[in-house]
Amino acid sequence: MNRFPEDIFTEPEPDTHTLRNLGPLTPLAGIWEGRLGLDVHPVAEGTEQNAYIERIDLQPIDAQTNGPQMYYGLRYHTRLVKPDDVETFHDQVGYWLWEPATGTVLQTLAIPRGQIALALGKASPDAKSFELVAERGSEVNGICSNPFLEYAFKTLEYRIRVTINSDGTWSYQLDTILQVRDRPEPFHHTDRNTLHRVGAPIPNPTARATS
Repeated sequence: MNRFPEDIFTEPEPDTHTLRNLGPLTPLAGIWEGRLGLDVHPVAEGTEQNAYIERIDLQPIDAQTNGPQMYYGLRYHTRLVKPDDVETFHDQVGYWLWEPATGTVLQTLAIPRGQIALALGKASPDAKSFELVAERGSEVNGICSNPFLEYAFKTLEYRIRVTINSDGTWSYQLDTILQVRDRPEPFHHTDRNTLHRVGAPIPNPTARATS
């Protein structure tokens, strides 16, 4: 049975205040810093670990509709540097999206090394932990990479688990499974960090205009 409606054009009327409608994403809104990040990635000799410092800005956007489907979300930009360094270690942009009607959480991500992905998961509106997954070959939560990455560091799966902590921080654990060229076993490229709020979110444009 098709779970989508027959009417694919009629749009709902959203609440103008996104911050009231973010469900499990609500605690993520704002500007955050984390100084205890740890990245584990492949190198020619095998495996390397790097500590990193992170700043991530998550700001509410106006509600978005696809016909009857409606998302509330956060636009984000995250930048990582190694301690005592100014050069960017990792840069990433995208959206965190919440669909109240289905309890679906999405993360879109794009990195300036020629790779994009869409990760998908389910959560309750008050969930304190949730997990999203993107999989190679999927048409709905897939991964797309440039030709060199497909040749040398093929991404098989991307998985992120977010945990909202009782002290007002939030943490994530990333597991990106790579098939590194000429290595027999997949490699688990992992990242983790805990973020502390350093700035409040700015209300979405429609909410600012109507307040």
